[in-house]
Amino acid sequence: MLKVALVGATGAVGQEFVIALNRHPWFELDLIVSSERTAGKKYIDALRDPNTAILRWHNKEEVPEFAKDMVLSNINELDPGKYDLIFAALESEDAKQIEPRLAAHVPVISTAAAFRYENDVPILIPGINDDHTDMLEFQKKNRNWQGFIAPLPNCTTTGMAITLKPIMDRFGVQRVFMTSMQAISGAGRSPGVVALDILDNIIPYIPKEEEKVQLETKKILGGFSENVISPAGIKVSCTCTRVPILDGHTEAVFVETREPVEPEIIKKSMLDYSESVTTRNLPTAPKDYIIVHDDPTRPQPRIDREINDGMTTVVGRLRKDTAFNNGIKYVLLSHNEKMGSAKGAVLLAELLRSKKII
Repeated sequence: MLKVALVGATGAVGQEFVIALNRHPWFELDLIVSSERTAGKKYIDALRDPNTAILRWHNKEEVPEFAKDMVLSNINELDPGKYDLIFAALESEDAKQIEPRLAAHVPVISTAAAFRYENDVPILIPGINDDHTDMLEFQKKNRNWQGFIAPLPNCTTTGMAITLKPIMDRFGVQRVFMTSMQAISGAGRSPGVVALDILDNIIPYIPKEEEKVQLETKKILGGFSENVISPAGIKVSCTCTRVPILDGHTEAVFVETREPVEPEIIKKSMLDYSESVTTRNLPTAPKDYIIVHDDPTRPQPRIDREINDGMTTVVGRLRKDTAFNNGIKYVLLSHNEKMGSAKGAVLLAELLRSKKII
């Protein structure tokens, strides 16, 4: 068992980490770290609003028993040298300061955007760009660290990159247009998405989201050679919106391929790729990386987001598009808090362990 710590344990993503690490066969969560405000409290008490005693726990699963009485530590009390791995669920500004201090001693798997765009930092999705993990050894040497920082992509990028990978590998991709309909859980408990904003509404702007998706998709799908990631030569444009859905990001994707291809062949390529993913045997990996529906009313967040415990990207409405020369279009659904966040980070840790990188 690898001994791990979690930094940022009480937020929405931190809570998902606690669930994902409950009874994990490879990783033992030994320390949970939070802000000075909650340090010294038991985890269950830190989750309660001090004024109302309301439990700020937003998951369907109960708080795992093993975590309830764990006492939260302050970040200054964390000795990274005592751990094999640290998961970090921090806001980007905090991540910029904290993650390098930890990575100097131990591998850090992060959900923050703080280091995604550095030249020596890969953005990793297990099963999609596993060869980019070789960049981590270069990063260690380049920064004179004993560990490294391995960030996940933005949760909106994840599902699209997963579905584009088999298309790009077989048919080439020239342009991608995407419109997202993103769940409110993706904003955490941000005051920018309160009930009176989102109820009976669609908010057509999410700060920095579109820029993240456009940059990250090209980096994830890019080539890797001689310690350099060359962004994929595709044009990506998107519009990101927030909708009154609890969990699960839905995206309408329009793709121009380099060569003409029928939707049925795209479907077969997605399913073949799903079957061939080498990480399928890892503990947190889904049985199906991609599912493609023929039913034109799918995917739907309420029905499809929990398939394979939220780790599967679900595709539907796969059809030709007439606006492009070689156009196809489809709708996808990806669970933003599972594959797109904490459970995806745990799956990444499993991949790195299987490759003996941690």
